[in-house]
Amino acid sequence: MSEQNETPQKQLLHMVFGGELSDLSKVHFRDLDKLDVVGIFPNYATAFDAWKQAAHRTVDNAHMRYFIVHMHRLFDPVDEKDVEVE
Repeated sequence: MSEQNETPQKQLLHMVFGGELSDLSKVHFRDLDKLDVVGIFPNYATAFDAWKQAAHRTVDNAHMRYFIVHMHRLFDPVDEKDVEVE
């Protein structure tokens, strides 16, 4: 089968980023200029792996937190077919 006839898999983009929190009880970053954008990933599994690596690198800093943003939900928030098992 030719590659042109294949339907491309839908991209479910995820972004991983983190930074140092000013207060552990809320998500408020100490310095927005120092946010660490790890990257944008094609699916949750690869984003989770990147999140885990970033979190392990900063384990000695209790105020450092990393997050996974489901970017695909921002583009099409009502498309229930994109819900992933996490």
